[in-house]
Amino acid sequence: MTTKPLHNFHIPVMGLAYTIDSPIRVAQYGISSVISIIDDEILERMKNFYNKKFNLDYLGISTKTEDYRAKRITAYLDMVDDIVNEKFESFKQELSKNKESLKDFIAILPNTSELKNSLQNLISQKENWGTHIRNFIESNLKPGSIDVNIMTKVDKDNYRKNEQLPVMYNDAHASLRGFAMSKLSSSMVLSAGMNPRLYSYMEEFEDFFPDENGVIKKKIILKVSDFRSAMIQGNFLAKKGLWVSEYRIESGLNCGGHAFATDGMLLGPIMEEFKQKKNDLIQSAHTLMVAALEQKGKPVVTKPLDMKITVQGGVGTSEEHDFLLQNYHVDSVGWGSPFLLVPEATSVDTETRNLLVQSKQQDFYLSNISPLGVPFNTVRGTSNEILKYQKESKGKYGSSCPKKLLALSKEYSPEGTCTASKKYQDIKLKELEMLRETLTEENYHRKKSEITDKACLCVGLVNAAYMEQDLEIKGEKQGVVICPGPNIAFFDKEVSLSEMVQHIYGNTNILSDNQRPNMFINELKMYVDYLKKEITDSATQITHSQTKKWNSFRKNVLEGIDYYHNLFTTSSFFRNGLQTISLQLQHYKLELTAIEIPQAEK
Repeated sequence: MTTKPLHNFHIPVMGLAYTIDSPIRVAQYGISSVISIIDDEILERMKNFYNKKFNLDYLGISTKTEDYRAKRITAYLDMVDDIVNEKFESFKQELSKNKESLKDFIAILPNTSELKNSLQNLISQKENWGTHIRNFIESNLKPGSIDVNIMTKVDKDNYRKNEQLPVMYNDAHASLRGFAMSKLSSSMVLSAGMNPRLYSYMEEFEDFFPDENGVIKKKIILKVSDFRSAMIQGNFLAKKGLWVSEYRIESGLNCGGHAFATDGMLLGPIMEEFKQKKNDLIQSAHTLMVAALEQKGKPVVTKPLDMKITVQGGVGTSEEHDFLLQNYHVDSVGWGSPFLLVPEATSVDTETRNLLVQSKQQDFYLSNISPLGVPFNTVRGTSNEILKYQKESKGKYGSSCPKKLLALSKEYSPEGTCTASKKYQDIKLKELEMLRETLTEENYHRKKSEITDKACLCVGLVNAAYMEQDLEIKGEKQGVVICPGPNIAFFDKEVSLSEMVQHIYGNTNILSDNQRPNMFINELKMYVDYLKKEITDSATQITHSQTKKWNSFRKNVLEGIDYYHNLFTTSSFFRNGLQTISLQLQHYKLELTAIEIPQAEK
């Protein structure tokens, strides 16, 4: 069987639950997607839901069970694998019997696909076409990958009867173990930066190491924002005998969920560096990995293993998609937020999906609602936001914090407290009141907002999945938090899976607004706005390090603009919008140059 994926796009993880069951929905069509596995509770509830729906025999796992978090994750992933394989077998049978279904499937394959050409030739045969099709798809089709995501920062210590449990029971560690013990042969995406302790834990599971044939059952994908980070993390893992099979580059700001802004490095120059230095990544990691495998007495691979480079964040047209594939030689392009408008692909309640459809560009913004203290992309008008305002009008702040996944602040308790919790915010607001007489009215309200802006993501990011499947939501009413990238502003209607995929491949267009900026220009604007806001929001006393950081940021953005000037004038892509792009680049260059960077006080 061929190992080449059927598609050159993938659906990245979105929130805690928006892609919780995406493989069950789309994997039979060869589309890969990513499940967040940090929240064992929703995995257990979704397992029970599908267990009943498909009449399976997976047993419930109580929180009283030893190592219940890991066991719940393993059970859910095993069940998803079972369902996907069964749906895939049924789909293959349907394709070999029903020409219309086969034509529909051919329509969503990439136009450059050899598989598409072969199927089109076979379907035109008049005699025994069903037999020929059946034999062909048996040899050439495979389901999309059931990949998982772990946000490395979400690795809270856990306690039982006031005693801290061993590190292996930390949240991210238990999630990793749950994936490692599953029967999946797929990839684990590690995001949000390096966690050396978690990375080292992978050494305990054989599935992460290559076998004697160089095959890795459970592959490692690192989500990174620059080449230097990729090299450091890749070499760290290679020294343990572990291979990074894919680097997933994401725009720092033009993305969904948490936004990790680079030091002014734009996506184009970052991709260029990966393109030019990919071989350096491969050779460096291979040398270190071979030495580590020899030392461990494990099978040694003589040749470097495959290493993919993929990219995601703000892609919205087939031309941008093709440009990334061809110019930067990436293996796949991530399409995330637009799939929130595809009911066949993602788990979103009707009210929230309608909000996304109706919202305009100005409604999507970079917020401070994440308890992690990292900027978080969201949209105005969510049910969570409305409920929060209603509570605050009655003088009530903070969440009951039932899950404690983000209870990472050790400021008031060794067990950790979430900054979105009522417990934490009550203490902070009391402290603020004690300082009120020393603050200006403006500073007081700014500091109060910094405390109360935080939202309960653990609950808010899973409620949509419960609501879609009409599952009971227990506890305090929290509503829905959703985390689309700003690019979704240009998608304004619910579409079918086929329509979205054909839009990606350029066979139809689902965008209503032809004024949408090029993805690189859109990201550039975000970086310019980000720098201006950083300076505006800075403390009154400016330090030398801040001035140095802002100057470096501006320098990198200006260099990125020069890179784009050269790129767009020499590329065969984007010719229709070249004049507009050129004017936009010049505009942002002037805007950047005009920014006055405060100097440190002597």
